[in-house]
Amino acid sequence: MCLAVPGKLLSIEADGSAVVDMLGARREVSLRLVPDAQIGDYVLVHAGFGIQVIDPAEAEETIRIVRELDDLVAEELPLVEGEPA
Repeated sequence: MCLAVPGKLLSIEADGSAVVDMLGARREVSLRLVPDAQIGDYVLVHAGFGIQVIDPAEAEETIRIVRELDDLVAEELPLVEGEPA
């Protein structure tokens, strides 16, 4: 199973690398697969590569869902006594 997470482009370098904000964390990614991406765009990021420019509304909905996953896991899968947190 593959998971791509939206990241908002914060800066782009001449070599095709970029910095994105992914759920509040800054990550360096390659834009070689999406060379037309621009600062402020949302790109789906998988394995360190921007793989697709996506609509901002779609990106924000995906981010909302991903953030809810932590809450769902905490509610549905409480820690078993003796397991590390």
